[in-house]
Amino acid sequence: MTQKRIDSGFGYRTTADDVLSGIDLSGKYAIVTGGYSGLGLETVKALTKAGAEVLVPARRPEAAAEALAGLAEVDTLDLGDLDSVRAFAGRHLDRPVDILINNAGIMASPETRVGPGWEAQFATNHLGHYTLTNMLWPVLADGGARVVAVSSAGHRLSGIRWDDIQFTTGYDRWLAYGQAKTANILFAVELDRRGRDEGVRAFSLHPGPIMTNLQRHMTREELDERGWVDESGRAVPDFKTPEQGAATQTWAATSPRLDGLGGLYLEDCDVSENGHDYALDPEQARRLWTLSAELTGVG
Repeated sequence: MTQKRIDSGFGYRTTADDVLSGIDLSGKYAIVTGGYSGLGLETVKALTKAGAEVLVPARRPEAAAEALAGLAEVDTLDLGDLDSVRAFAGRHLDRPVDILINNAGIMASPETRVGPGWEAQFATNHLGHYTLTNMLWPVLADGGARVVAVSSAGHRLSGIRWDDIQFTTGYDRWLAYGQAKTANILFAVELDRRGRDEGVRAFSLHPGPIMTNLQRHMTREELDERGWVDESGRAVPDFKTPEQGAATQTWAATSPRLDGLGGLYLEDCDVSENGHDYALDPEQARRLWTLSAELTGVG
């Protein structure tokens, strides 16, 4: 299927609860990375309200347990540490997974190196989730899972910098963010191609503009310059609430309208027509998968 709207009946102001109205997720098992703050937390609330059982991998498990207050199971996972990713996956290969939402991420962070010197946004947002998904493959395939990669319209800032992915010749935090979000979309394209015969389908998405902890690396001046906050420092009215921002990933993970589909980039609870061509290119998706496998030793 091409990137054309399907008139889902939902839109910009739809909430995660709205898309689950009338949907019973009893007996479904979901994993939501970063599901203890921002969009992830709202996603977990909506899924559990609809009857799903949810596991939240968390870099700060104590904070996650406090935020979730028994709403979901919590286990330790640091996406920037592949040993942590492998250990987490190894603890959770005993139950089929119906939904995997790769929600956690960082944005516009200062230059940081993880693992063998990898740029942190690419490593955390893409390579960590790539490794997690591959390590969980037996239970994803067993559950005929939907895998959801939370990307961003920020992918339009940069394609994959094939000649310098790790920013060894000079760091730009916004280009690094754009590259990582492009990687999320390409990952979903190739994962869907690889998984569809086993019943695993993948989607990526732009959640829309929302003010969450994701902006923690931005100064008030930067937020003002971009017109993201008003005079009092609150998000401008055009921004979505976290409940609205969580809608598209929740819809991607559960909507019957997406049955039999996959590899699509979504926005406002519908198929988006705003994805950049380089982020949806199947050849680049295969190339990124091959590189990711070489870097991580997985897949």
